[in-house]
Amino acid sequence: MVNFVLIILIIATTTVIGNEIYDTHAAKVDRLLKKLNKPALKSIKSPDGDIIDCVHMKNHPIYDHPLLRNHTIQMRPSSYPEGWNTEPSHTKKENIATQLWTINGKCPKNSIPIRRTRREDILRAKSIESYGKKYPNNFRMHNRTNSTSNDEIHELKATINEFSLAQIWLMAGPNQELNSIEFGWQVYQARYGDYNPRYFTFWTANGYRTGCYNLECGFVQIDQGFALGAAVTPVSTLNGEQYHIPATIWKDSRTGNWWLKLNYHILVGYWPSTLFNHLQNGANRVEWGGEILDFKVGARHTSTWMGSGNFAQEGYTKASYFRNLKIYNEYNIWKKIPRGDTFATKETCYNIRSSYDTVWGNYFYYGGPGRNQNCM
Repeated sequence: MVNFVLIILIIATTTVIGNEIYDTHAAKVDRLLKKLNKPALKSIKSPDGDIIDCVHMKNHPIYDHPLLRNHTIQMRPSSYPEGWNTEPSHTKKENIATQLWTINGKCPKNSIPIRRTRREDILRAKSIESYGKKYPNNFRMHNRTNSTSNDEIHELKATINEFSLAQIWLMAGPNQELNSIEFGWQVYQARYGDYNPRYFTFWTANGYRTGCYNLECGFVQIDQGFALGAAVTPVSTLNGEQYHIPATIWKDSRTGNWWLKLNYHILVGYWPSTLFNHLQNGANRVEWGGEILDFKVGARHTSTWMGSGNFAQEGYTKASYFRNLKIYNEYNIWKKIPRGDTFATKETCYNIRSSYDTVWGNYFYYGGPGRNQNCM
């Protein structure tokens, strides 16, 4: 009898009760995969095992969002921040991280690269409903800047070094209505199935009750050579070469859309202003920093590293860092970032140290090993 029941559970796709049909888990997964994976003009196999689908712009995922079904994609910003395309003034070649999939090909014109979502990606989530959602952070450290006058923050810049999760938060509104747009690098095994560092975007308009990663609901990608969620290469090494990603996020003064630019010249895409209420006017606080999750398994602190696993005081080539932090107001006027405005949830587990010099501008080191003799 037990074997018979198991066979029925495996092969069933729906259960009919009266006139209602109740989908099984497998059918729901199939529907979500069909929604997320758009028809591809071309597919590229990345050396790390990912498949990158080149999707025509007419099948862009944004059209799944109810607020964006009639959206006209903005292919270029209508306004730019001052010095937006400025290359580094020094002659030394910078160590800028790239993506593995580009080794094996590129997407054709009028298409964008999208990492294919696999069945196992969804099955690793606690539930289908929780797939793509962001957990409230447990341990976080950041350098924080608030708008202290009537000026709204309309642009920010940073160069981000290695991470467990390292990102920029640009926010407005009270906690329950928090609008946040986010960009960074993350290692997220539960989402991607490996420990490769990957670029990501995220947004929420209601304090994380809803919101999503990458292209799953609202971010409008236009660049055909950059894939959100794809693996990064090369990565920084302890006492060795350091790699980073220069990032700028700014508000288009004409459309209100928030644009993301990487590596000094890659216009990745934008978050449409229609997704937000508070961020339509500008941000009133910005944070740069790291984050980990701690579920207190066995009532002990996680041993997950933040950054390289070294504390901030270890410095260059050992600790992770953000540098060249800048913010601009709505008049494109650079605002000095208050020195020392930093926060760490628990300094015996992870810490942060900020400073300033004429080469790196505002910068900070951060990180830590998690569980240790002083952090249990």
